[in-house]
Amino acid sequence: MIETDKRLAALAAVAEVRAGMIVGLGTGSTAAFAIDALGEQVRAGLMISAVATSLATERHARAVGIPLIDLPATIDLTIDGADEIDDACHAIKGAGGAMLREKIVAAASARMLVIADGSKRVARIGAAKIPVEVLPFAEAFVAARLADLGGAPVLRAGFVTDQGNRILDCRFPVDTDMRALAAEIAGIPGALGHGLFLSEVDAAYIASDGVVTRLERGARTR
Repeated sequence: MIETDKRLAALAAVAEVRAGMIVGLGTGSTAAFAIDALGEQVRAGLMISAVATSLATERHARAVGIPLIDLPATIDLTIDGADEIDDACHAIKGAGGAMLREKIVAAASARMLVIADGSKRVARIGAAKIPVEVLPFAEAFVAARLADLGGAPVLRAGFVTDQGNRILDCRFPVDTDMRALAAEIAGIPGALGHGLFLSEVDAAYIASDGVVTRLERGARTR
């Protein structure tokens, strides 16, 4: 049922895509459903171009026929998954290790949509690990600073990002001020990106037991 819900959420988001758009393509199992759906539409004649957030997404998009371009100054719409998302559209991302590129693509986007199954919807984000991408040279230094912030960082074993960096997965206390934390992490030299998406997500399509709910930042749930 979870796979069905992922697909339903993806299809709901893909319905926002219009001809001529530049679309940001996320990374992960839920985003993959959106890529497949967009590929079908492209093969049927939809004219779009896309920006991939990872090498895996790039390979997938090419395989289904979606034309890719380099990152432009602006992107019309991005569709991506999340590890957690609350009703205010605050999200944690990065279980797949692509959050740095995902954050860049989100920042360039006029609108960002998160797609997820119901298990990812939470009352308050923070139970999921918050990943931090680090320059290998600065790994020990960044880990010490994250520990000072209460993050209990653990190196993601055997994993290297598309940029050749490492990831420290951190668990912070559930009552942590996430906005303050995001600013603290961003200020650590050698910390290149983190999985807190606190202002980037404009809306979310979340499917649970076959029913899709849309959350819109600053609006009522639909």
